[in-house]
Amino acid sequence: MTSGPVRVLLADDQPMLRSGLRSVLGAYADIHVVGEAGDGVEAVELARRLLPDVLLVEARLPRRDGVAVAREVAVARLPVGVLVLTGEPVGDHAVGALRAGARGLVAQDAPAEDLVGAVRAVAAGHAAISPVLLGQLLAQFAALPVAAADGVPEGLPGLTDREREVLTQVARGLSNAEIARVLTVSETTVKTHVGHVLTKLKLRDRVQAVVYAYESGLVKPGE
Repeated sequence: MTSGPVRVLLADDQPMLRSGLRSVLGAYADIHVVGEAGDGVEAVELARRLLPDVLLVEARLPRRDGVAVAREVAVARLPVGVLVLTGEPVGDHAVGALRAGARGLVAQDAPAEDLVGAVRAVAAGHAAISPVLLGQLLAQFAALPVAAADGVPEGLPGLTDREREVLTQVARGLSNAEIARVLTVSETTVKTHVGHVLTKLKLRDRVQAVVYAYESGLVKPGE
């Protein structure tokens, strides 16, 4: 978790939108915009140099889109949380960004408080998805072929029963403290299990774990 103001790097190819984002975020004393990029290549270069807490990147950037930016940040192991800003309904592109390592999705027309909340959450190492986008994401998972949900997901046999339980609760949006209460274990134990799940499934964070749990069929929308 970051100490002091949350340092944010903006990446959008439209100067007017960047100006609007800077104005919205700049109204909060605990958030500081440290730079701006007009395309994906510049975004990655500035992320390497400035190491912001959060890289707020538009999904459809020129030269390198949000998916590629998220992937490069993850591969380089930069201590930067990628938050993707999108004006489109959730589809393969948005899901691809989460798979690539983005920690969240926020709608371009989201209220200012939702955007700020997402920035703070990602800076703290948490997942952040706008409610409307989360609903679309779950609807997309619900449309997966039934056969995909009935099979044994590749990689899951390597998890213990308890780790599967923890992954299920993570996918349902529960925090470590909430999972601890549900499973009647300590929060430290839950944190350890989450770490094991991420390591065994080669996932970067809880957002990727949620995507994996739904796409594998371990959890179904509405359960």
